[in-house]
Amino acid sequence: MNHIWSPWRMEYIENSNKEDGCIFCNAQEREDNAENLIAFRGERSYVILNRYPYTSGHLMVVPFEHQPNLEELDAETRAEMMELTSRSMTVLRNVYNPQAFNMGANIGEAAGAGVKEHVHLHIVPRWSGDTNFMSTLGETRVLPEALEDTYERVRKGFQEA
Repeated sequence: MNHIWSPWRMEYIENSNKEDGCIFCNAQEREDNAENLIAFRGERSYVILNRYPYTSGHLMVVPFEHQPNLEELDAETRAEMMELTSRSMTVLRNVYNPQAFNMGANIGEAAGAGVKEHVHLHIVPRWSGDTNFMSTLGETRVLPEALEDTYERVRKGFQEA
């Protein structure tokens, strides 16, 4: 079943689902499950699914420490974030067999950060043709599976890796 998500309807989502505090700090305080979307926890950072993904398997690596940029984190946290980014790519290769990846961070409002107060890295699996007329003309993204199914597949992938 394809799930349709429209990035141009973010204003509605952001206004109707606002939670108090930092979404990443709040998530790490909850039990890991398909609701909080944390697929793996390290010692200093964790891997969480993006609630509004560009493609199935869109992950983020987030430090437990609430900091707005990488340079304010200690070297051990930055190192673990890179290791979890690499491990995430391995898991995604095993689970989804993507042809490529986009990986990076939007640090600060001018860079497009949706959550500018808590730095995080994005890992987005990509396939040739994964953008099509739906995105261009229909202002809609089509995802091939439900977010809860993606969570289960990715979490299992981390357990097996």
